[in-house]
Amino acid sequence: MAAKKKAVDFEHSLQQLEALVTDMEKGELSLEESLKAFETGIKLTRECQTRLSDAEQKVQLLLEEQGQLIAQPFHDDDPL
Repeated sequence: MAAKKKAVDFEHSLQQLEALVTDMEKGELSLEESLKAFETGIKLTRECQTRLSDAEQKVQLLLEEQGQLIAQPFHDDDPL
């Protein structure tokens, strides 16, 4: 259940970040609003990076073979 919640949190954080970027790109925010949005964006980015790093570590552990870690690059176009 915790892993599913983290995945949902990641997706939610990413959606929030995308919404912030869209709002900032419109150029309609005041300076104060822009700074607050930027601060929130940095926080969301760090959260997402942490979750991605955790996921990468899990993948590497799953690829462990004969007690040695075999790091393999992730290719988005690889079939499952």
